[in-house]
Amino acid sequence: MSPIKDFRVIYNALNEEGTFSEGDTVAGTVTFTLTKDTKVKSLMVKVKGDANVRWTEGSGDNETTYSAHRRYFKVKKYFVEESPKGTVLPKGVHHFKFRLNIPHGNMPSSFKGKHGKIVYKLEAKISRSWRWPSEIDQELNFVSKSLSHLGQVMCPQSGSVDKEVGVFSKGQVKMSATVNRKVFSPGDTLSVGATICNSSSKKMTPKFSLKQNIVYRAEGSTNSSDKSLWKMVGETLAPNSEKTVTCHMRIPNDVIHSLHNCEIISVEHYLMVYLDISFAFDPEVKLPLVIIPSRFATLPPGETFGPYPAGAVGGPSKNDFPPPAVAMGPYPPGAVGAPSYSDFPPPAFPTGSYGVPTAPGAYGYPAPGPTQPGNTTSGYNNQLPQQAPPYSFPAAAFSPPSVQHQGPTPPPLFQQGEDPPTYMSLFHPSHDTYGSNGSEKKT
Repeated sequence: MSPIKDFRVIYNALNEEGTFSEGDTVAGTVTFTLTKDTKVKSLMVKVKGDANVRWTEGSGDNETTYSAHRRYFKVKKYFVEESPKGTVLPKGVHHFKFRLNIPHGNMPSSFKGKHGKIVYKLEAKISRSWRWPSEIDQELNFVSKSLSHLGQVMCPQSGSVDKEVGVFSKGQVKMSATVNRKVFSPGDTLSVGATICNSSSKKMTPKFSLKQNIVYRAEGSTNSSDKSLWKMVGETLAPNSEKTVTCHMRIPNDVIHSLHNCEIISVEHYLMVYLDISFAFDPEVKLPLVIIPSRFATLPPGETFGPYPAGAVGGPSKNDFPPPAVAMGPYPPGAVGAPSYSDFPPPAFPTGSYGVPTAPGAYGYPAPGPTQPGNTTSGYNNQLPQQAPPYSFPAAAFSPPSVQHQGPTPPPLFQQGEDPPTYMSLFHPSHDTYGSNGSEKKT
């Protein structure tokens, strides 16, 4: 009977959705209870990402199996280093904390399909001599940052409507179809319009279908599956007539996001508009679409994704104050304003977005000086935010004195009716009131 009881691995979520992405840190605890002193060969925790594809074609002697595998990363941490002699752990409850960094790079999101899957796992394992190892794992919901870039490429202007247009023209039938934009998120409303010119003697019915195409690749072969997520039938078009048909649909909440950066699995979406003509070829127009998470669709151009809600580790805080003059997120590990799980101390001179030294106040709200006066005129002691110094240099290098004293008002240079005095009579030689470094001398 195994002395290892209540073996668990628990990780800390970074956001409400519990998602992770490239560059994130998986932090948590491995816990278990030993009913007696136990010698273990090793104790470790690891996080990894893998893609696998497998399907079979034919039957009997003609059966062929195709398979493929891709390893994206594997990061380990040993609590007890592997040793032939082993290490004795005492009886009782044990807790081992860990921090594992997911590497940066272009990795696909989590996916599960009929013939393949992309899985990211957090695993813990206790190995003992002459015993089966005790293992436990937790799947991580991984969302690739590449989806954010894909959305910006296809819709480069934030808030703009980037339409997708398709045209079919053959013989006596002409059709043009337009969808209101190229990039969508689950829950969005898709609007499509089709202008049809029927110069033939046949009736035809316009139909709309939102399609999802999944392709698995292995050993030079492919296995694909098409799925219709939504369908709609328009009004029949009479012979020798022209008509514009429009429809609206809602993207399903459970739709699989587009997957484009995996060699062995891809997921694509498109809207198909076609004409149903009896006893004839059905003309069609395909409009490619991209479906990404909602948070990616609202990012401004050039900003990358950070899967953090307000107040989460590594994400910007949401409060009642206006945002700073310089964007503060997302943050690289150890950057100013971004908590980090790194075991290494932050650099002596942290750098900002452009590799320039930063300091308190470099993001638009300099720290108030200890002697900065309040607004005594209005009766409130509110300190107004100052303008951020240019190029994110330290605020201390440009800050004005915290207290400024106004001297007496100088008399007029000359009275009315008098000739202006000469230049030398106005500006006499004066003593050097500034030091060699440009700072004002104290008197």
